[in-house]
Amino acid sequence: MSERKAVLKGTVAGLILSSASALAVMLPTAAMAEEEPIRIGYIDPLSGPFANVGDAGLKQFRYLAEKMNAEGGILGRDIEIVGFDNKSSAQESLQILREAADEGIHYVTQGNGSHVAGALVDGVEKHNRRNPDNRIVFLNYAAVDPTLTNEKCSFWHFRFDANSAMKMKAITDYMADQNQIKKVFLINQDYSHGQFISQAGNALLGEKRPDIEIAGDVLHPVGKVKDFSPYISRIKASGADTVITGNWGNDLSLLVKAGDQAGLDVDWYTYYAGGLGTPTSLGKAAAGKVKMITEWQENLAVRYEALELRSMLEEFEQRYGGIELYYLRVKTEMDMLKKAMEKAGSGDPQAVAFALEDMSIETPFGTATMRAADHQLMQPLFMSTFGEDYLEYDSEGTGFGWKMDAEIPADETRVETSCEMKRPTRAS
Repeated sequence: MSERKAVLKGTVAGLILSSASALAVMLPTAAMAEEEPIRIGYIDPLSGPFANVGDAGLKQFRYLAEKMNAEGGILGRDIEIVGFDNKSSAQESLQILREAADEGIHYVTQGNGSHVAGALVDGVEKHNRRNPDNRIVFLNYAAVDPTLTNEKCSFWHFRFDANSAMKMKAITDYMADQNQIKKVFLINQDYSHGQFISQAGNALLGEKRPDIEIAGDVLHPVGKVKDFSPYISRIKASGADTVITGNWGNDLSLLVKAGDQAGLDVDWYTYYAGGLGTPTSLGKAAAGKVKMITEWQENLAVRYEALELRSMLEEFEQRYGGIELYYLRVKTEMDMLKKAMEKAGSGDPQAVAFALEDMSIETPFGTATMRAADHQLMQPLFMSTFGEDYLEYDSEGTGFGWKMDAEIPADETRVETSCEMKRPTRAS
């Protein structure tokens, strides 16, 4: 054998051995990746004034992940919910997004604050353009600014709550049939959410019930009003019989309490009266007067004989000291993610995002569908009233609970979208 042939033979043999060694290292690594848990970054406040809300949401995600893991997880892999404290800050959330990406987390979820959600949509878009091999999908469970599925829509963002436009459409559709309503007063927090409710409420009532007088329309600072009596005086002087408000937290409970103390006799139409701690704060002052529009309240499980949901809500409350299973949409989000991953055959973010488009699942209350055009979930909504006349479950041990007034089918919650979705090239 010539020296050249011997050298070549030795080189080839060395390459084969090196390749075999590299393959031996890579195979266990790939196998380990398939066995690692599917991690979802939960980005919401876990400290500060909204820590209780963020903590309750984290508990619900972890509870549902635990239930799913007990049934085999997704594609044989466990789900792990990784909690991140964003302190209600958009800037902090973007830093967390970078940390999550560095940790190899491909799914994030958030809900408290549309200002945060808007920043995350932008951040995910930029990250995915720069890092096509490390993409992230944003699963939005509660941020309701309509722009997120309109002009700011993104292929990487999916919303599992009805947006503000859909909720206001449902509220005004219901109000249009209430002939006793003659005068409406709108009072909302002065930021994008409250501003939209003010604008949409005026417009939609004008279309559906032009005979209704808008007796007043006020915006107030968020989280800074300690005494709502001056606002109540304005509502009372206006002669309004109905109030529409998108307020939440103390801005809602203090408002309704001030009305009760002043003897204000109105019906309140709200978005968030069932939120953590609000029923306790409202108490008797809200009985028979406060309504809310939502996809879920616990007595729906009784009305629709949803035995699995009844078991879950009772187990959850017992485990977490009376915290209610408030976000049914978290279960919808988790169920759809599982179905999408099974359809995609992997946890690859792009494949899963394509699988989520136009996906439908059956819930105890009807079909929920992720609209492909803008990634907005379509699901039934319910108008309910807080009071003593409830089926079985009271709210937060108050002795008052929610009773359904009306079901709004998913098709009747639809609003048009201006989204012009830019999709990546689908992998062959």
